[in-house]
Amino acid sequence: MQSNHSNTGSTLPNNTLRISAVILAIVAIGLVILGVTTRAQQYANLKAQADKQAVPTVSVGLPTASEGEATLELPGRFEAQARAPIYARVGGYLKSWKADIGTAVKSGQLLGEIETPDLDQELLQARADLASAQANVSLAETTAKRWQEMLTTQSIAKQEVDEKVGDYASKQAIVKAAEANVNRLVALKGFARIVAPFDGSVTARNTDTGALINAGSSTALPLFEVSDTRKLRLYVNIPQNYVASIKVGTQAKITVPEHPGKIYTATINSTSGSINAASGTTLVQLSVNNAAGELLSGGFANVSLDLPSNKRLLSVPASALIFDQAGLRVATVGADNKVVLKAITISRDFGKSIELDSGVEASDRVIENPPDGLSNGDLVSIAKLN
Repeated sequence: MQSNHSNTGSTLPNNTLRISAVILAIVAIGLVILGVTTRAQQYANLKAQADKQAVPTVSVGLPTASEGEATLELPGRFEAQARAPIYARVGGYLKSWKADIGTAVKSGQLLGEIETPDLDQELLQARADLASAQANVSLAETTAKRWQEMLTTQSIAKQEVDEKVGDYASKQAIVKAAEANVNRLVALKGFARIVAPFDGSVTARNTDTGALINAGSSTALPLFEVSDTRKLRLYVNIPQNYVASIKVGTQAKITVPEHPGKIYTATINSTSGSINAASGTTLVQLSVNNAAGELLSGGFANVSLDLPSNKRLLSVPASALIFDQAGLRVATVGADNKVVLKAITISRDFGKSIELDSGVEASDRVIENPPDGLSNGDLVSIAKLN
């Protein structure tokens, strides 16, 4: 009896231990399963978040129609309507000058006088040579007439008469040459008086009383410079893209630094009709009325030209342009939120906006600031407008 009781008592603890072990195993398995499931869920959440962040968010906008007139701002340079640097035609010394820079002068007004001692002596000698030639021709004329009269009496040979007549003709030619030389020197003497070629003002004086004047020197400066600034020429270099929009007679607005806030009007007179290969521009000449004398020859001006707008063309922000090895393009977003890159051609550049000749439609959703590396078919997210 005692042995059976003893066996029963030892069996109970063993069963308890087995049950506890099974429970612990079940709990451990549950914890492992829970941990694996939790980690899988976290991985799935992280992957979904990473995939969401991998899709770039972009702002889009529709192309806008060109409206009104665009303005082209360019620098220009004034020049006098007429400008004459006045050089010396005769050598000598400046006897006196009559007009300084800034002096208003009339056509033919005396600016200065040159003392010409060498030329004066040449003129005296030329006049003496002319007097001698005239005396010789007078004698030759008398001789030729007498010999012609003697020929009628058959007392001399005709050959001798012809010689006397030829000598008279030769002396006449010498007189004409001497007269031409005198006239030449007289004309040169006239250049000793330096006069204004037209109405205007003296814009330069590069000589002074007593200065040596070397006529014909390649390094000599002009003695005076006279400019007519009542009307000015304004020169502007127009980029080739805009040449077709520039028409003769078009009005332009100009401003100058010395008169801030004041606007002047200029009119396009002509264009060079060619493109400068170095700058890609064409030279345009405008005329400006400067009767008040407020604008300065040689000065800088800011020129504003109104360009006609083509309402059929569309404009996009300048930030939307993509320039790479494939050329100039913009990125648009299709109905499936995937990127479609489109090649474009530019009509005019207005700085913040670009007017396009072709490439986009009015219904295209254009990405305003495309991120780097964007390719055809890339999925994007459209940013919501606030």
